[in-house]
Amino acid sequence: MKRMVDNKKLNRQMPAYKLICPAMLVIFALNIYPLLNTFVISFQWKNMLDASKNGFAGLEQYISVLTNSEFWNSVKVTGQFVIMSLTIQSVFGMLIALLLNQKFKGRRFVRGAILAPWAVPTLVNAVLWGWMLNANYGLINRLLMQWGRISEPVAWLGDAKIAMIMIVLADTWRMLPLTVLMFLSGLQSVSAVSLEAGKIDGANVFQRFFHIILPQMKPIILVVLIMRTTQTMKVFDIVYMLTNGGPANGTMVISFYTYYTTFKSLNFGLGATLSIVIAGIIFLITLLYLRILKEA
Repeated sequence: MKRMVDNKKLNRQMPAYKLICPAMLVIFALNIYPLLNTFVISFQWKNMLDASKNGFAGLEQYISVLTNSEFWNSVKVTGQFVIMSLTIQSVFGMLIALLLNQKFKGRRFVRGAILAPWAVPTLVNAVLWGWMLNANYGLINRLLMQWGRISEPVAWLGDAKIAMIMIVLADTWRMLPLTVLMFLSGLQSVSAVSLEAGKIDGANVFQRFFHIILPQMKPIILVVLIMRTTQTMKVFDIVYMLTNGGPANGTMVISFYTYYTTFKSLNFGLGATLSIVIAGIIFLITLLYLRILKEA
């Protein structure tokens, strides 16, 4: 009797499995297989410029990565970029979302217009900022000199600290609208009854935000943090176009370091190892976010 029930259940579910299979095959081909293949390569010697080592490498490449000062410098630089970008985009994204959530004339137009930078392709955004930051003919230097703020052109990308700030601003200009959009969608789900009750009880704007709005937005905040952390840790285009990892490796983020190791040095085994290490770091950060927001 139980077997007959199981067979009937399986027959009912079979059409669903058939519909899911093509999508699962695509996911496996584009995501799971490359990840597994990268994991396998990370245990092999694959240096095109050094044929003296071949075959199984074991954990040697992982040890080489974790004991390499250049790797840890790229981790530090990436951490600076992630923290600066997340802080600016989260704070200003929330503030702008709160403003756009208010009723005012032309609100629909402003909501649509604010998404314009997000529609700009990453490479176009990098070229645009490269033109504006150019020390010789850049727009920013020209405007500042016309306004009397500086007496001579500034090499915005010639100093490691300033270059990092400029990269953060370039990334923020393009990605801030996405953060605003996601926070705005979260604000739509906040209970109007709870806000009204807070007003009646005499809660001010800050009290309503921290005790009513923020707790109800935990899920969307978690999504934004995980998504933007993943994206900022993988930043590559802007660094490649603006600074090429310089000056003095001051903007050598971990993704660019992986690219340089893999395609410039032609060390595919070490590049695969770096990719797996990055994936592990992102996984651990995601778990940390989940734990922090769960306890908050």
